[in-house]
Order: sequence, then structure tokens, then C-alpha cells
Amino acid sequence: MNRYDGPVRETVLRSATKEVVMASDRPFCIIGERINPTGRKLFQEQLRAGDLSLIEKDVHAQVAGGADVLDVNMGVPLTDEAELLVKAIRLVQTLTDLPICIDSSVVEALEAGLAAYQGRALVNSVTAEDERLEAILPLVKKYDAAVIALPNDADEIPMEADKRIELTEKIVRVATQEYGIAIEDIVIDPLAMPIGADGTVGRTALETIARVHERWGLNMTCGASNVSFGMPGRHAINSSWLPLAMGAGMTSAIMDARTPQIVEAVRAADLLLGNDAWGSAWIAAFRAKQAAVGPS
Repeated sequence: MNRYDGPVRETVLRSATKEVVMASDRPFCIIGERINPTGRKLFQEQLRAGDLSLIEKDVHAQVAGGADVLDVNMGVPLTDEAELLVKAIRLVQTLTDLPICIDSSVVEALEAGLAAYQGRALVNSVTAEDERLEAILPLVKKYDAAVIALPNDADEIPMEADKRIELTEKIVRVATQEYGIAIEDIVIDPLAMPIGADGTVGRTALETIARVHERWGLNMTCGASNVSFGMPGRHAINSSWLPLAMGAGMTSAIMDARTPQIVEAVRAADLLLGNDAWGSAWIAAFRAKQAAVGPS
């Protein structure tokens, strides 16, 4: 098997004024997941009524928690998703300078969001299905974005690492050779799945991460909370899973930045993996927490 031994891959994301670099020698990139109406009935009702006020609260909470990028998803049934996504992106950009991950399964919404965004976005997401590649990769190229790619196709979500590597190879080939997208702008999702449904999926995801890192040196992200779905003690599971994934080569996660236990686990792993020079970020965060608590 080919082994990647070139320079570190850097996926560069930007807002109008701030740049975030995703790379294996950089601190882990936390993509805040909260601006998403899935499973949030009140948020959905407010968005249908044209009320975006909860977005402001979600932005502030995630920024305070340590998010580096914010995922914005406006997938609400019975709404014009493209219009809603544009409004949300514009609002978020008035509230923070963090780059945005534009999250939609609707091609028209993705294009509207990319056109409205001020900066260099991350698109969430594309799969290895031919029709999805043909629909989404031209937008990624047109708007000079980066893209999250999932190695599953129309047939299945592969349960074996070998199949995920095969589909990753297809995505890389099509994106780079047919659409001229830089390989650094392909961020692979290794398909982290619920451990409660199948005890082997954690190992499969870790194997996929290690093999993608070894072969292509690509940056990777995943929906971190997927791993613990349906299990009790989810924060403990997620805060154990992420350092394991980071050790295997994962460089980012779409996660809840409001959860200190999980964010601290990630930042501790950064320190232990040598991605926090002299422990400066860890020490600064510790001092800030002490200052917030006040003298004992």
C-alpha cells in the first residue's frame, strides 16, 4: 500500500477576518454542532416563524466553550431551507469571526449559503455516490471551499474499513482529477457510528482513521456524539473516544463545544500529542477557569 510521506496537509478555512487551519500538527479543530434544529422542537418552531434569536444564544455558548468553527444547519421541514440558511449565515457572521461549516443535504441551499458566505467555508457534506459528487463538487470548486466527504455510497454504509478506504480512494480521485479540487481541501469523515448498536464500530472507525492518515495524510472529522448515541454517560464516552481518534490521526470533530468535560479531553490530548507548545493553551485555560471560580 502507498504510504504518504509528504508535507502536512493543511485545510484552510476563513471568515472575513479570521483563519483556522486544520492539520495534524495543529491543535484539534472543534466544530461547534449546536446551530442545528434536528431534535430541537422549540428551535424548529421558532425558525418556521422567522425567529432566529436562539442562534445568537447558541453562537455565544459555543464560542465561550472553545469552538474554532461553527456548523450551521437549517434543515427544518416546511421551510425554504435555502432562504433560511442564508439568513442564518449572515446573522452568525455578525456575531462572531469564526469560520463556518455550511451543513445541508439540499444542493440549492448549499449554493445559496456559499454565495452568501464571506470567507472560505467548509461544506458538509458529500458522499461517494456519483450523483452527489456530480452535484456538490462543482460548488466546492466554484466557491473555493473545502468539503467533508463520507465514504459511503448508494448501496450501504460500509461496516468494514477496507470498503471505506476503497470509497475514500474514489472520492479523492474524482475530486482531484475530475474537478481540480486540492487534496488538502478534502476532509474525510471516517463514519463514527453508535457503539451501543454494534460493539465493533469503534475499532472500525479508528482503523479507518489510521489508514486514511497513513495513506493520504488527509484531515478528518466526524460527528463525535454519534459514537455514544443511545448509551448512558455519553459525555464520558465522547471524552474517551476523541483522544483515541486523535491519536489515530483525526484532526477535527463536529461536537458540542458547550460541554467542558469533552473540550478538556480534546485539549489534554493536544498537549499529550505535542500540538500545544509548552502547554501554553492548557495552562491559559486552567488559569482562566481558576479566575472564573475565584479564590477558595
